[in-house]
Amino acid sequence: MHAYRSHTCADLNKEHVGETVRLSGWVHRVRDHGGLLFIDLRDHYGITQVMADPDSPVFAKLEKVRSEWCIRIDGNVMARDESLINPSIPTGEIEVFIRDLEVLGQAEELPLMVFGDQEYPEETRLKYRYLDLRREKLQNNMKLRSDVVASMRRRMWDGGFREFQTPIITASSPEGARDFLVPSRLHPGKFYALPQAPQQFKQLIMVSGYDKYFQIAPCFRDEDPRADRSPTDFYQLDLEMSFVSQQDVFDTIQPVLTGIFEEFGGDKKVDQTWEQISYRDAALWYGSDKPDLRNPIKMQVVSDHFRGSGFAIFAKLLEQEGTQVRAIPAPKGGSRKFCDRMNKFAQGEGLPGMGYIFWRDQGNGMEAAGPLAKNIGPERTEAIRQQLGLGVGDAAFFLAGKPKAFEAVAGRARNVIGEELGLTDKERFAFAWIVDFPIYEKDAETGKIDFEHNPFSMPQGGMDALNGDPLDVLGYQYDLACNGYELVSGAIRNHRPEIMYKAFEIAGYGADEVNKRFGGMVNAFKYGAPPHGGCAAGIDRIVMLLAEEANIREVIMFPMNQRAEDLMMDAPNEPQNEQLRELGLRVIPQD
Repeated sequence: MHAYRSHTCADLNKEHVGETVRLSGWVHRVRDHGGLLFIDLRDHYGITQVMADPDSPVFAKLEKVRSEWCIRIDGNVMARDESLINPSIPTGEIEVFIRDLEVLGQAEELPLMVFGDQEYPEETRLKYRYLDLRREKLQNNMKLRSDVVASMRRRMWDGGFREFQTPIITASSPEGARDFLVPSRLHPGKFYALPQAPQQFKQLIMVSGYDKYFQIAPCFRDEDPRADRSPTDFYQLDLEMSFVSQQDVFDTIQPVLTGIFEEFGGDKKVDQTWEQISYRDAALWYGSDKPDLRNPIKMQVVSDHFRGSGFAIFAKLLEQEGTQVRAIPAPKGGSRKFCDRMNKFAQGEGLPGMGYIFWRDQGNGMEAAGPLAKNIGPERTEAIRQQLGLGVGDAAFFLAGKPKAFEAVAGRARNVIGEELGLTDKERFAFAWIVDFPIYEKDAETGKIDFEHNPFSMPQGGMDALNGDPLDVLGYQYDLACNGYELVSGAIRNHRPEIMYKAFEIAGYGADEVNKRFGGMVNAFKYGAPPHGGCAAGIDRIVMLLAEEANIREVIMFPMNQRAEDLMMDAPNEPQNEQLRELGLRVIPQD
C-alpha cells in the first residue's frame, strides 16, 4: 500500500464497503458521541468521515487528536445506516473504522478556525494565509482560478496562438503607473525595472514575424490598492496579432471570454452581443468608462430645460462655458423618502446634494413634486419628463457643472439607484466595448497638451489627424467593461515611426526623449514593422466576477494587504548592510 494513501478523501463510496483503505489529510472537526469518536478528515479533494470506538487499537491515541492535525489512518470502509447518510458530500454513504493512526504533523492552537464560516480580521487572515487557504471558500476560489487559466490557454491554442514568455527584468517604461525598480550589482547606479506589462516586448514579437502571440503574463505596478486591484502585481491574458484591425481583435477575444464565462459562470446569462460605445458617450450615459450595463438607466443632458429658469443655481451655472445639467432617470423611485435618501448619498460624496423631481398620482392627474419642480414650473418639468420617458411613480435626479467634476459621482449615483430600485439584473454578465478614446487632454491650469490615454495607440486618421486640433484626435484604443469592471484593455498600435515621433511631439516630447525612453521599440519599427494590435484581459478580475467576490484578494493565493505589505513573509523589509554595500546604495531616513 502507498505510504500515505490508497484513496483521496473524495473517492470512497458504497462500492468500497469492506475494503481496507489508507487516507491522509487534516482533521476538519472532531465529534465525541459518548464513547464513539467521529472525525471529518479533509484533503484537497473532499471529506471522509472516519470513526473509532474503544475497541479500536488506536482509540486512546485518537482521543488526543485536535483540529488541523495532519494524520494518516488505515481502516475498513463501512456503510452508514440509511438514516445517517449525508447526501451533501460524495462520501456521505460510507465511513471508515480506524485500525491504525499516524500523526504526520501536529497543530498548535489555531489563530483562526478552518471549519465553519467565522469572520476574522483581514490582518489575521493574511498573516496566517496558509490556514486561511485551507478554508472551503478559498479552496474553491483557487481551484476556479486554476481552471480558468487552463481554459484560457486551451482556447488560445485552439485559436492558432502560440505562447511565448517575455522578460521579467527589463528597462523602465511608463505604462501609466509607477515602476518597481531593481538595482543592478554589475552596473552600479543603474536600475532595471519589473515590467508593468509586456507591452513593448509583445510588439517586438510582431516585428520579429510571429503572427499570433499570447502569454499568461505577470505584471508589476506600484499602485495604490483598491478592492478590484492588487497594489503590487497581477496576471493578465496578454495577446497580440499582426495584420489586424480593431474589429479583428474584438472577434478574437470575444469567443474566448464568452466561453470562459459560460463555462464557469453558473446559471448566469452571458451576453452574446457586445455593444460598442464611444468613450464620450459612456461618460455621458453612465458616468464611467467601465459601465455596468445590467443597470438599464441612461443619463441624459437636460441643460436646455434649465437655461433662464427659476432655479437660479443651475441657470447661473449654465452661463459659464463648458457646463451642463444632466439627469439620472429613476424608474420606480418616485417617493420623497427615496429622493431624500439619494440626496443624503450625494452629500456623502461631498456634494451639497442632488436636485430631484418625482411624479405622483393626485387622483385628478399626475403631479410633479420636489423643490426643482416648483422652481422651474410645470411646462419645463413636463418637457423633462417626456424627454426622459418617465411617468407616475418615477423620479429624476440632477447634477450640474463641468462634466469632469461630477461625472464620477453621477455614475456612482446611477449604480446606487439601480441597486436600490431593483433595476440591476444580478443574473447576467453584461459586456460592452468602450472605443474611440481621446489620445490627448489639456491641463485646465497650464493649458499644456499631454496624453490622456495610451501614447502607443495608432491615431484614427494617422498623420492627417495629428495635423488638426489635438483634442479632437481619437485613438484605436479600447476597453472591455463587464458588470462595472474593466476586464480588457488594448489598442491597434502606432507602428509608424514618423507618426509616433509626431504624436509625442504634440505632447511635448522631442525625438531625443522618445529615442531615449523607447529606443528599442522605435528602432525596430524602422525595419519593416507590420500593422499590429492586441489586448490584455485581467485574470484576477475575471475570476473575482466568476467567484462573486467583491475583493480581489479573495481570488489571489498570497495577496498583499491594503498597505502593500506581505504580513506572512514580512515584506517589504530592511536590507542587510552587506547587500546595500554590494549594490552601492544607501538608505536615507525619512523625516
